[in-house]
Amino acid sequence: MVGKEKVPSNFHSSELKDPGWGCRHQQCFVLFWVLTIAYGMRSCIGVSLVAMTDYSNNESSWQAIQVEKSNQEFKPEGVLSSLMLVPPYPKFNWNKNVQDTVIASFFWGYMLLQLPAGQLAHRYGARYLLTGAMTVNAVVSILLPTATYYGGWYFTIVCRVVQGLSQACIVPGLHTSLGKWAPLHERSRLSAFVYGGQALGTVFGLPLTGFISASPFGWPGIFRFYGILSGIMAVLIWFFVYDTPAKHNKISDIEKKFIEDDLGRSEGKKKMPVPWLKILRHPGLYAIIIAHIGQAWGQLTLYSEVPAYMDKIMGVNIKANGMLSALPFLVMWFSNFFFSWLTDWMIRKNITSVTNTRKIANSLGNIPASIGLIALAYAPHNIYVVETILIITCAFKISSHCGFQVRTFFYFTVNHIDISPNYAGTMMSISNFVSNIGSSFSPIVIGFILTDVGDKYLWRKVFFLAAGLYVITNLVYVIFGTSEKAEWNDPPQEEDVEENVPMVKSSLKKQ
Repeated sequence: MVGKEKVPSNFHSSELKDPGWGCRHQQCFVLFWVLTIAYGMRSCIGVSLVAMTDYSNNESSWQAIQVEKSNQEFKPEGVLSSLMLVPPYPKFNWNKNVQDTVIASFFWGYMLLQLPAGQLAHRYGARYLLTGAMTVNAVVSILLPTATYYGGWYFTIVCRVVQGLSQACIVPGLHTSLGKWAPLHERSRLSAFVYGGQALGTVFGLPLTGFISASPFGWPGIFRFYGILSGIMAVLIWFFVYDTPAKHNKISDIEKKFIEDDLGRSEGKKKMPVPWLKILRHPGLYAIIIAHIGQAWGQLTLYSEVPAYMDKIMGVNIKANGMLSALPFLVMWFSNFFFSWLTDWMIRKNITSVTNTRKIANSLGNIPASIGLIALAYAPHNIYVVETILIITCAFKISSHCGFQVRTFFYFTVNHIDISPNYAGTMMSISNFVSNIGSSFSPIVIGFILTDVGDKYLWRKVFFLAAGLYVITNLVYVIFGTSEKAEWNDPPQEEDVEENVPMVKSSLKKQ
């Protein structure tokens, strides 16, 4: 940070140079950990269900759900055992359909609050929204094990829906914050760094889930661990995150002017009404939505279904399951930095337009991902071959974070900010809402396809479906996508003129 250095009164905005490390980077660092923890909490459910359940029948018939606990002899021993704080811990006789419904229930809540969350972010800023979201996640996650034991899968679904409702606020909050803090020429890098928390959260979440579930803390420890982290994060957001550069009490005047001039607006202006009709008529929004649907479905297949694939087809134990499932996402996190640098470099050197750069990046992510899923469908029964395919797939897939989005799944996009920095959160909430309608059905559809989770031919259908969606949705984005800033992004100039008219009249009277 440059301190409180003042900008000279005769200093022209074109003379401003990059002030280096500053408050915008500090903001992004905190936002990165918000997404890391949120995604760790979200991705842990796949491995958690492997640890929580003991369902021996491969069939997915709903008729098997009436038996709640496979360990009918489990009896709580004392208060701590009743609260699920000490072993032994029960396991549940939930078939694949029930397990996939538990996964899907998160998205029911997640999509319902997307549009309101975008408006809340636009009206009240990211600080309040993110603090509230992480606080609710903390409370629900800590209570989930006890609710699951005493309320069964019904209560588990209720907890997951509430978590989805609260996490719906995270993406619009992050996107709104980036729209206020990320200068254009740094946008891909800063956005990719923040949304790299998606990959890193999965990297940490999958192996940690395996190790915690195999430890004395058991599967309840998984949810309590993330609950505590979420509570800590809520406190950090409250004290260290600011809605705009103008509200930051330690930012230098040079950095503030650098950000505001680069974004083409002043942060001190009055809140603008959302131009709903203009947003909904913009073809670029629909290109993003279609691309988002394919990414959300593919992402869910990778991090929620692959743990089950490893368990049922590869026969990998719970600890190795988490580690092997996480390794491709670790590679994804590292390749994230290369692709974010590459896209920024292409834009900065005018090698391609911003629009074409986003399309190239999205294609580099989607096409190899579709090929990887098809290869996975025909891979031999060899864990090393499967792991290699997943690593290559994820290494390229992260490129799409610099294309239509900066997050996949729940994804968040640079492209929203390109089109409208002022309404990025609102546009994100719209595309997230529509895309997650599909995501909410994804686990259920997969559950009906996998009538026998031990049948590799049925798994091929699951992978073919995700691969096909990657190709089709990417084609739509390449044809209709755009990164041109919309004319309705900026407030009407007449307002400023009208505000100055009384001052002009007053000065004329004095003369």
